[in-house]
Amino acid sequence: MSTETLQPATQSTPVPAPSAVTSIKGADLFVACLEREGVDVIFAYPGGASMEIHQSLTRSSRIRTILPRHEQGCGFMAHGYARATGKAGVCMATSGPGATNLVTCIADAIMDSTPMIAITGQVKQEFIGKSAFQETDVFGITLPIVKHSYLILKIEDIPRIVKEAFYIAQSGRPGPVVLDLPKDVQQATISGEALERAMAAEMDIPGYSPLPKATDEELLAILDECARATRPVIYSGGGIITGDAQDELKEFAELTGFPVTTTLMGLGGFEEDHPQSLRWFGMHGCVAGNWAVCESSLLLTFGARFDDRITGAIAKFAPEATVAHIDIDKSEHHKNKVVQYPVHSDVKYALGRLNELIKERGFQKPDISDWTGKTNGWMEQYPFEFEDSPHIQPQFAIQTLYEETKGEAIITTGVGQHQMWAAQFYKFHQPRSFLSSLGLGTMGFGLPAALGAKVAKPDRIVVDIDGDGSFMMNVQELATAIMEKIPVKILLLNNQHLGMVVQWEDILYEGVRAQTILGHPDNLGGPEKIDSLYPNWPQIAEGFGVACKRVWKKEDLRAAIREMVDHDGPYLLDVVVPFTEHVMPFIPAGLSAKEILIKSNPGAK
Repeated sequence: MSTETLQPATQSTPVPAPSAVTSIKGADLFVACLEREGVDVIFAYPGGASMEIHQSLTRSSRIRTILPRHEQGCGFMAHGYARATGKAGVCMATSGPGATNLVTCIADAIMDSTPMIAITGQVKQEFIGKSAFQETDVFGITLPIVKHSYLILKIEDIPRIVKEAFYIAQSGRPGPVVLDLPKDVQQATISGEALERAMAAEMDIPGYSPLPKATDEELLAILDECARATRPVIYSGGGIITGDAQDELKEFAELTGFPVTTTLMGLGGFEEDHPQSLRWFGMHGCVAGNWAVCESSLLLTFGARFDDRITGAIAKFAPEATVAHIDIDKSEHHKNKVVQYPVHSDVKYALGRLNELIKERGFQKPDISDWTGKTNGWMEQYPFEFEDSPHIQPQFAIQTLYEETKGEAIITTGVGQHQMWAAQFYKFHQPRSFLSSLGLGTMGFGLPAALGAKVAKPDRIVVDIDGDGSFMMNVQELATAIMEKIPVKILLLNNQHLGMVVQWEDILYEGVRAQTILGHPDNLGGPEKIDSLYPNWPQIAEGFGVACKRVWKKEDLRAAIREMVDHDGPYLLDVVVPFTEHVMPFIPAGLSAKEILIKSNPGAK
């Protein structure tokens, strides 16, 4: 598909440049300030309190406005754009329910450190606090889940606040910023010297210091620990990707020879086929990575936060390790894991300086051959694997997709079993290629995130690996894919169940089903009933105008995936898979990595 179809249409009456007019409306000024920040696309759903901005956007020749079919879709498209580029994704909704429909997306952004600008229209100031139609205190509602919030009360503040918002969202530890803009401010006008002063206003963010730098003394202390380490492991998180520190991480790993394991957020920050890679670890992660961290004597944590899906029982996490923790967010130090070497620093700077110090002062690599022999042995003994079957296993479908795309696709996911299998069986070799809701775990993330990523990266293949439960939550965005000509692909693993919850029911509740069956209980995919599965995804796709094929025979899968990848528009591949598969390995809550379940054990308590 030509990238020309992904460009904004040129309008006949452009937004006037503030410097070229004597008077400008607030909405036009706001859009001009977005243009000044380099915004090229906004995902926006209109309503009464945001119509003025939408009218201004029709006159912008620089900003493409994409209409989602739900505000949550709008927010997660901004996520996909941001995660694929590192730039702030911009979304907009009207006041009241439009704004509250963005709340989940904003919470997701703060959890996964995603730079996002969430713009909300607001009722006129005279109605704020009076329960006016579609009035909601979005400023107050979102305060716990943002880096910063602004309620813009004066037109002259718009240029400064927009500049500050993008700076805050994109610098330091990235995150969401809310801009709440009352309708009367959008409709107000400003001119003359007042406009000139407003456009020239500098940012005013006292106390905000987004780029801390480690001292040489702190880094040399870590290098001293490295030099005498016997069982070292590098634990790399999403901060490596957001901090653009993948090259520095690779150099440090190769200079030291230490094995590397990543979090799910850190996938792609270290090549998974590198000889030092132990892939990713955590609740469903690689046995080798989990055991290496558990038995480590020195754990070097770079841009990660010791969340519970990584640590399991915190008292049993790396119990014998000396821990160094380099993070740009000082509040993460000792929040979950007490460490011996907390270093408050931009991780790119810290790793780069560590590499310089190694070269400048010399570094005697410790002999860790016994240790790496052990970790490599675990890698060989316990790879991600699945048992062969005459049916299409979900793992096999993802592995086939990996082979057919040569590992070069951007993968988005919903949340559930398919999300874990995507991380296990699609290897990632470059950053910003695995986009998933990992901190908040929001079902429905996959499709809209894929749309945002494809708009950002039109030359990359973008595939949403999704489950039927998760996909249903934002299925309406198929309309956005068609109407905006965004050729995303959806590999739908259709097992007729809420698979991850079913797995927990099997393991923890003796298989008792508690509202986890999505299809007809008497028709869950037997070959003789394959054409009457519920819902009928091919019919749904046809209604949206999206090309679709259903496949359930193993011998037909590869050709079907090839057809999906080669299709020049949006495509849904409905892959019927058994609901009996479990994601393994699995560390049940409260246990340590050494208690990991490698094979499924239904009925275990």
